[in-house]
Amino acid sequence: MVSVQSEQRREELLVPSSVKIVVAGGFGVGKTTMVGAVSEITPLRTEELLTEAGEEIDDLAGVEGKNTTTVALDFGRITINPELVLYLFGTPGQDRFWFMWDELSMGAIGAVVLVDTRRLDAGFGAIDFFERRGIPFVVAVNCFEGSHSYTTDEMRAALDVADTVPLVLCDARDRESCKAVLVRVIEHAMNKLDVMA
Repeated sequence: MVSVQSEQRREELLVPSSVKIVVAGGFGVGKTTMVGAVSEITPLRTEELLTEAGEEIDDLAGVEGKNTTTVALDFGRITINPELVLYLFGTPGQDRFWFMWDELSMGAIGAVVLVDTRRLDAGFGAIDFFERRGIPFVVAVNCFEGSHSYTTDEMRAALDVADTVPLVLCDARDRESCKAVLVRVIEHAMNKLDVMA
């Protein structure tokens, strides 16, 4: 006969740990695409159409065909293994919505700063945000057809990212590529915790 305590312990062991990761970056770099590509559930999206009211504010250079924007967050979930579930929170990319980043980052073990080689400067704000708050992050360069090809050393220098910050290449449309980025964030966050211990 199984004791009540044994049954409770078994249930505790079956409940996976949950981890929060933020997917951040500038406007139009592929954050919504990344969360959607990797999420095992239908992602929550707060996309709205760009309007004339934002023409003077929104910089569409390099992403002229973009007609929607995230106004609150993107949310997705992925189970890495039976013991680990990741909850993904994608940030809005436009400066006018950055007031939400502190709330979205609260409790996160790490972040992905997604950058686009057509607009590397759009990554500076996100890199600075996580550096200032001491949140471990990985820079993920979204590579796709038509994007400029640079070496990781060239991109690291252009973004002024320390050698201690992982810089990886990915395709925000590809599930396996996105999963590899998320695993790298977890590894980096764990290494940072080990150093602090």
